[in-house]
Amino acid sequence: MDRNEAVSITRIPVDFDRWDDVLALIMRAFASMDGIIDPPSSAHLLTADSLRDKARQGTGFVALKGDRIVGCVFALEKVTEFYVGKLAVPPDCQGQGIGRRLMQAVEDLARSRGKAAIELQTRIELTANHAAFARLGFHETERTAHEGYARPTSITMRKPIP
Repeated sequence: MDRNEAVSITRIPVDFDRWDDVLALIMRAFASMDGIIDPPSSAHLLTADSLRDKARQGTGFVALKGDRIVGCVFALEKVTEFYVGKLAVPPDCQGQGIGRRLMQAVEDLARSRGKAAIELQTRIELTANHAAFARLGFHETERTAHEGYARPTSITMRKPIP
């Protein structure tokens, strides 16, 4: 992949028809979590149709390098914040600022809608993600357990919108 090729961040339009590509991207990006996080990622339950529904219920963004989808993120509007989910960049594109730019798109959306913050959850075991989100201005607000677990399995992180 040409690292110098421009990446554009685009809001997913209503007539978007590349859901299989987005699903494949998420599966590649989340594959490194298999065998590390418990319970397994909810990404394994996604389908092209469920991603389409996720975009209809909220807002989705894709990162494009030429015609290749090199990132995605979904944001669900709540009363005081946007909840961010399924931020994904494939392994061969990580470290190029694509995830940061996708998160900036969500932050800009939240600001335009007068929201106080953006919020997300990350798994306890994914310490590199905790650090990456902290560098983006997020701080931990809560630890929660998935159903059936006595120990915390997720960390909720929040970033105030100035």
